[in-house]
Amino acid sequence: MKRFLNFFVQGLILFIPLIITGIILVKLFDVFSGLFSFVGFSNYPILNAALGLIGTLGFVLVLGILASSYIFKSAFSFFEDKLEHAPFIRHIYSPVKDFTNAFVGNKRKFNKPVLVLTNPTADIHEIGFITQEDLRDYNIHDKVAVYLPFSYSLSGKLIIVSPKNIKPLDADASNAMKFVVSGGVTDVD
Repeated sequence: MKRFLNFFVQGLILFIPLIITGIILVKLFDVFSGLFSFVGFSNYPILNAALGLIGTLGFVLVLGILASSYIFKSAFSFFEDKLEHAPFIRHIYSPVKDFTNAFVGNKRKFNKPVLVLTNPTADIHEIGFITQEDLRDYNIHDKVAVYLPFSYSLSGKLIIVSPKNIKPLDADASNAMKFVVSGGVTDVD
């Protein structure tokens, strides 16, 4: 029963962002199609639905364009700085932002796949991703930080290891991540 519950929770963690995105898009669609119906743009519900879909796609596209602009980035950086210094909120917002940036966007952290010798006696290697090569801030020398993701999970563990136990993988980082997270059953693109 405990194992079933663990799988169920992992499934929720995987699909919650997808569900939230879907709900937001459906609500936007409802707003735009309702707007066209309210204005009386058309007496045909199918045409209003089509216009609502076009309006939703256009709205998301405009948001994407704005998000790429200098002015929006500056305003967002100002707002984000205030969130990161707000009591209590900073303890939620900053880790979620860092975790999200590690997987997507321009600041992806899991972009250096490596093969790590984790058990020399049994000659066991694990696939991981170098996250920090300079650990002097922690007074650690001659070591690097490697994140080892777990299969079928969004979690993993961080290990500090000597570079001599690391071999860079000649593989695309996203393919390596898919391979690990799928438990080694995914096909390489």
